[in-house]
Amino acid sequence: MKLSRIVSALKARLDGGSPDAEITGINGIEQAGSSELTFVANPKYAEAAQRTKAAAVIVAENFPEIPAATIRVDDPYLSFARALELFHKPLAYPPGIHPTAVIHSSAKIGAHAHIGPYVAIDENVKIGANAVLLAHVVIYRRVEIGDHFFAHAHAVVRENCRIGNNVLLQNGVVIGSDGFGFAKTPNGRWHKIPQPAPVVIEDDVEIQANSCIDRASVGETRIRRGVKIDNLVQIGHGSQVGEDALLAAQVGLAGSTQIGKRAILTGQVGVVGHCKVGDGAIVTPQSGVAADIPPGALVSGAPAVDHRAWLKYSAVLPKLPEIARALRAKMKPPGK
Repeated sequence: MKLSRIVSALKARLDGGSPDAEITGINGIEQAGSSELTFVANPKYAEAAQRTKAAAVIVAENFPEIPAATIRVDDPYLSFARALELFHKPLAYPPGIHPTAVIHSSAKIGAHAHIGPYVAIDENVKIGANAVLLAHVVIYRRVEIGDHFFAHAHAVVRENCRIGNNVLLQNGVVIGSDGFGFAKTPNGRWHKIPQPAPVVIEDDVEIQANSCIDRASVGETRIRRGVKIDNLVQIGHGSQVGEDALLAAQVGLAGSTQIGKRAILTGQVGVVGHCKVGDGAIVTPQSGVAADIPPGALVSGAPAVDHRAWLKYSAVLPKLPEIARALRAKMKPPGK
C-alpha cells in the first residue's frame, strides 16, 4: 500500500519521505522495518522515534522532526487504530446455517446470518440481519437481538434479554446469568431470590472474554450505548452503566451500582452496591469504591479518595515506622 494512500485515509499531513513509498504493514517503534509504519502516542518513546528504522511514523502535529517521514495528525493513537484497519480486514463469514446448529422453529433470524457449528437458539428468539454466531453460542428463549450482532464461540445470552445493534460478544461472555441474591432464613440457611428481570444491552457495545452481566430480581440491568467492557468483568444485578463508559479487566460492580457516562474504571476496581460513579470520573487500578464519586473526579486507593490525597498517603506510608519510633521517643517520660 502506498504511503500516500495511508496519509489520505487518515486525513493527515506528510512531512518528508516519498508519497510513493510502499508500506507493507505496521509494527512497534522498536521493531518496525524499512517498509513498515509505526506511531508515537506516548512522549516517552520520543527518543526511540529518532532511531527507528520505520519508513514513516504517525505523530502529533507538534512532534519534533525526526529522520523518518512523519504523518502528522491530531490524535496519533486513534490514527494508528485506523491505519491498522487498512491492513487488517476482519474475517468474513458467509451466510448459512451449519447442519449441527439447533434452531427452534419459532425463532426468527434476519437475512445473511452465519450460524456456526453446534449453535443453539431457543424458542421465540428474534435476531436481526447480518448476525454472526460462531461455534457453541447459546441463545435462550425470548431473547431479542438487533442487526449486526457478532458472538464468538461459547458466548451465552440468557432468557428474555434484549440486545441492540452492532453488539460484539467475545468468547465466553454470559449475558443474563442469575444475580447473586439470597435471603437468610431463620435457621441460618440461604434462600435463593428469583432473578427474572432481563439484561438490556444497547447499541455499539463490546463485551470481552469471560465477562458476566447478571440479571436482576426487579427492574433491569442496563448497559448503555457505546460501553466497552474488558475481560473478566463482573456486573451485578440491577446495575446501570452509562454511555461510552470503559470498564477494564477484573472490574467488579456489586448490585445496583450506577456508572456515569464516559466514566473509566481501570483494572481490578471494585464498587460497593448502590454506589454512584459520576460522569467522566476515573478510578485508578485496584481502588475500592465505597461511597459515591462525583462527576469528573480522579480517585485512587481503598477506600477510594481524591487521587492527589492518595499520592500523599502513599508517600507517607513507608515512613510510618520511623514516625512511630520518633513519637514513642518523644513521649517517653524523662529518666526512663
